[in-house]
Amino acid sequence: MVINKPTLLLYCQHSLGMGHLVRSFSLTRVLTQYFQVVFLNGGPIPDKLPVPQDIEMINLPALGMDDTSQLISKDSQYTVEQAKTVRKQTIMDALTHYQPSVILIELYPFGRKKFADELIPLLEQAQQMGAQRPAIFCSLRDILVDRQQKQQVHDDRAAGVLNQYFDAVLVHSDPRFAQLSESFRPSQDIQAEIFYSGFVSTNCDAQTTTVPASTNSVLVSAGGGIVGMPLFSAAVIAQPLLWLNHQLEMTIVAGPFLPAEDWQELQEMSENVPGLTLIHAVSDLRALMQQHDYSVSQCGYNTVMDLLVTNSKALLVPFSQGIEDEQSNRARRLQKLGVMKLLEADQLSPESLEQAIIQLQHFSPNTSTLDIDGAENTAQYITSWIEGNSSNRLTSTTRVNMS
Repeated sequence: MVINKPTLLLYCQHSLGMGHLVRSFSLTRVLTQYFQVVFLNGGPIPDKLPVPQDIEMINLPALGMDDTSQLISKDSQYTVEQAKTVRKQTIMDALTHYQPSVILIELYPFGRKKFADELIPLLEQAQQMGAQRPAIFCSLRDILVDRQQKQQVHDDRAAGVLNQYFDAVLVHSDPRFAQLSESFRPSQDIQAEIFYSGFVSTNCDAQTTTVPASTNSVLVSAGGGIVGMPLFSAAVIAQPLLWLNHQLEMTIVAGPFLPAEDWQELQEMSENVPGLTLIHAVSDLRALMQQHDYSVSQCGYNTVMDLLVTNSKALLVPFSQGIEDEQSNRARRLQKLGVMKLLEADQLSPESLEQAIIQLQHFSPNTSTLDIDGAENTAQYITSWIEGNSSNRLTSTTRVNMS
């Protein structure tokens, strides 16, 4: 039993879906074996999503983004400006009270620029703690969004913040799959260490959702569901023919963030559709994947982890809108490896989806050899860092110096 575990302060802000929160929770469940985790949560927590046990949870006044990328308050008690004031003070109070050995910030400075006014003061104060200065790390997913014309300005700004405040970037990817240098190319050298942890596979404290296992069945999902309606609509329209010609049963999990008006429309569309089960939200999507023969989903990080673990026959229909190319990038790499099939978002229709699902029945996915022990590897890395054992922190396959 570990006594007097060091404190780790983890900051996570999810703004649209829940992928960042789910991955941070998965990390936290392993980190609690080594650290006393104080979790600063900046967005709403879905009812079906279990919070990790044995952590100190601090829910900041919730903020998010609207469809124009503007900050909005998710807490009726506060305006955006009021929420920002309370959040900043709460974060600084947490630093002072808990005196953490480690600060782990999810995504920033590679994203979340709109939250810099609460994060920079935290980093500045941490820098001034002298011998008690905590180690400061960034927790980062595998692939970043291509910001096109603004990419160089974005990358250089992020690199400046990294070099001023951060000790290391913990990239939750297998470097054989994706490396940071492919989507992040600043004009200055990066002083922070770049560590590839492997993918962080989702884990869950929840009870398994009870849905009868069925042969010849397909599960359709879209993560939190906030941008899932085009996929769900196509699936509902395709289902009568899939049932008539192939006796294929379909379960659609809408997700907790599907807008209320979309959920109402989806319910109306689904009435009397043969072989169709509609569920609003579940606490354990992986369990449902194991109970279905096929999976149709978007290509968010956590969904992919579930698909890899279950070795599902999977069709990916990545979300792609505006500059959001992260999911498409990930999906194309997975198709190239032969572990999943791809239907591009601009090719989605009830007809194309029906045909892709039929073809999925004859698909045999390659066995993935990607590293999915990212949570444990992350915990080991951080532990060895604060213990000062730098010679054991990294191996030649996980340490990369960017220049």
